[in-house]
Amino acid sequence: MGLADAVRDMRTIKALMTGAEAEARSRGEQVPGPEHLLLAATALPDGTAARALRQVGVDAEQLRQAIDRVHADALAPLGIGADPLAGAAADLRGPATGPLRSTPQAQQVFQEAVALSKSTRPSRLRGAHVVVAASRLDAGTLPRALAGLGVDRAGLRAAASAEAGTD
Repeated sequence: MGLADAVRDMRTIKALMTGAEAEARSRGEQVPGPEHLLLAATALPDGTAARALRQVGVDAEQLRQAIDRVHADALAPLGIGADPLAGAAADLRGPATGPLRSTPQAQQVFQEAVALSKSTRPSRLRGAHVVVAASRLDAGTLPRALAGLGVDRAGLRAAASAEAGTD
């Protein structure tokens, strides 16, 4: 990898991580999960993640809404509505402080995306690499949100692999 590619990857990583943190904080969560990483990937300038999702009939806003539904469905049996979280979300909307933390699943998705990026030519991290890695998850909020949208994860993975050049 040349210096230019390394700098480009660092910019991508920064955008991905700060975007994931912003997504999590906007939803009142302290640490980003894979769903936030995927949403952040859809906003990357390379456009590959957003295109892969569009190929299966989903955009970032639909995914956000599906994630919110998964969370609401998980809280409903406990008698907790989504509205009580609004106060907590407001507390988390300020600027981030300290090092980025994330869930173990988000770390797994990120590490797998980076490994996938090294197998493509040119070796650059793209949003589609995050989509491929995230679509491999079997449990958690993201797989439930995708299922709620009727997304076939294998089809999403294939679309993202084609975008990333890993197919």
